[in-house]
Formats: sequence, C-alpha cells, structure tokens
Amino acid sequence: MTTFFRRIVGAAKLDGSIYEEIEADWPALVQAVIVVFFSSLGIAIGLEGPAPAITLASAAAAAFGGWALWAFIVWLVGTRLFPTPETRADWGELLRTTGFATAPGLIGYLGAAEELAGFIVVVASLWMLAAFAVAVEHALDYRSMPRAVAVCSVGWIFYAVALYALVWAHRY
Repeated sequence: MTTFFRRIVGAAKLDGSIYEEIEADWPALVQAVIVVFFSSLGIAIGLEGPAPAITLASAAAAAFGGWALWAFIVWLVGTRLFPTPETRADWGELLRTTGFATAPGLIGYLGAAEELAGFIVVVASLWMLAAFAVAVEHALDYRSMPRAVAVCSVGWIFYAVALYALVWAHRY
C-alpha cells in the first residue's frame, strides 16, 4: 500500500500516529487537498444523488472552502484562545491533518444509491467530526481529547455562522 493510501486508511481509522506523520510532512498538503476534493465530491454525491455536474461541482467547492475556513478558525481558536504550553502549530499543519480527517467522506459515494443517501451522509459527517477532533488533538499538540473537541466545537460554531451568513447574503 502506498504512503498516500496508508494515510487515508489510517486517518479514517482515527490513528493518531498517522496524524502526527501528516502534521510533520509539509508536502502532504497536496495529498490533503486531493483527499478533501474527493471527499467533498463524495459528500456532494451523497447529498445530491445523481445530479448535474455543475451542482456537484458547486457543492464540492462549498465543502472545499468550508474545510479551509474551519481549519483556519480552529487554528485561531486553538492557538490563541485555548493553547497549552505545548501548543505549537501553524495553519498548514491544521490544513494537512484536517484535510486527511475528511477521508471518511469518501464513503459519500455510496449515497449515490438513493436508499442509502441520507444515512451515508450522516455517518460520514459524524465520522469526519471524530477524525477532525483527532487531527486537531495532534496538530495542536494537545494532551486531552476534550480540549480538542471543545476547540473543534467552537470552530464549528464560527464556521456555521459564517456559512449561514454567506448563504443568506447570496439569497438576498
């Protein structure tokens, strides 16, 4: 198994050592972007089912932008509001680790079967949230999962508000 696929599997299995490896590997950002792209497309297919390419591309682009925004917010919250003495991280480390944390979204492709769509997207979303917490724990060098979950939750609230504001502004 290649390093790239070993990382995808390890990230999906919530393997902390994989997240540590990815955190330290600056060139892994390209791999993280690839994972986010295919995961976003999988979730879009799971949400939309068989849909026009433009609809899928728009949904994937929104998910892609959301990943970058959420990673940035988590970086700010984790390094500025809730750092520990060990916390040393840059936005790139969060992008790499959280990019691979989207690996569970690859199961979104199973949502193309309409009878599985909603269920698959919910499972993938919860699995990605758990992976995101593991990624944050390792990227921010936390010694406690509850701190990582708290930072992810605060980041998610800011992300959700920003996303809602963008959707609302787009409609009016």
